[in-house]
Amino acid sequence: MTGELLTIKDLHTGFRIKDTYYDAVDGVSITLKKNEILAIVGESGCGKSTLATSIIGLHDHNKTKVQGEISYNGLNLALLDEDNFNKVRGEEIGMIFQDPLSALNPLMRIGEQIEEGLIYHTNLSKDAREKRVLELLSQVGIPKPKRVIRQFPHQLSGGMRQRVIIAIAISCKPKIIIADEPTTALDVTIQAQILDLLIDLQAETGAGIILITHDLGVVAEVADRVAVMYAGQIIEEAPVDELFSNPQHPYTRSLFNSIPQMNSEDDKLQVIQGLVPSLVKLPRTGCRFSSRIPWIPARAHEENPILHEISPGHLVRCTCWQHFHFEGERGGSFQ
Repeated sequence: MTGELLTIKDLHTGFRIKDTYYDAVDGVSITLKKNEILAIVGESGCGKSTLATSIIGLHDHNKTKVQGEISYNGLNLALLDEDNFNKVRGEEIGMIFQDPLSALNPLMRIGEQIEEGLIYHTNLSKDAREKRVLELLSQVGIPKPKRVIRQFPHQLSGGMRQRVIIAIAISCKPKIIIADEPTTALDVTIQAQILDLLIDLQAETGAGIILITHDLGVVAEVADRVAVMYAGQIIEEAPVDELFSNPQHPYTRSLFNSIPQMNSEDDKLQVIQGLVPSLVKLPRTGCRFSSRIPWIPARAHEENPILHEISPGHLVRCTCWQHFHFEGERGGSFQ
């Protein structure tokens, strides 16, 4: 992995509620390298999908405000108008959506939907486009592609629809692929096949992949680097092996602690106290996770938490990680 493919600096994405904008992505800075799979993890409502749609420009500008820098190939994607974004979207950056049934047009045949990007971004003849569509369907593991191109989305299984979405995303061989919960609602066998497919595609094309997920098992299997999001912010970032062997932020440690353990004699499921704050009530100063670990004293948190590099490539937000212990455990002395 060499070279930065995508660089995000101080990104803010705010949604308008009445007359006020509230940031769902709040000051995110992160990079994606060539030939890298970067996982963005966190529970529902933390801003993962909003970050993804900000990168690919899928927000309604009348209801959403995107500020900051999303640098790709000399362009700041945050400043592009729709016409210029259409030249990037699909050809340079592809997206695999979370729900393929809603992402696909129910009134268009599968072949037509895959062909759309080729019509817009290439000068291929009709015969060449049809050949490319059949190649793509075969590449993503769909049998009998000549029959499938004539079918409609409702005639396919969930796994096959997800493969079609992947075929659309990679049709123009983009340099960046954003996969938003690509294995949600699929059974374990199909999940494994989809993940293997993504790894194979990444190896073949050298694309950088941003994998949005809440499944830590998926992250452990495929990611090179991991960024953990909470309440709109990156709260920890590290290479995947480092994060799994040495998680530091209280939220990251709580996520790992909530995973059921097969070899544990304790049959009680560990939960993270409280809920992610709503967008309107989200505190904009102080540690955003502090309310969910009330047994940690307030003076352990920074007033304006920043990311600290605690080891090469391992970043943690706030100082509370140094004093964290799980409730009921004996914590170290606080200086």
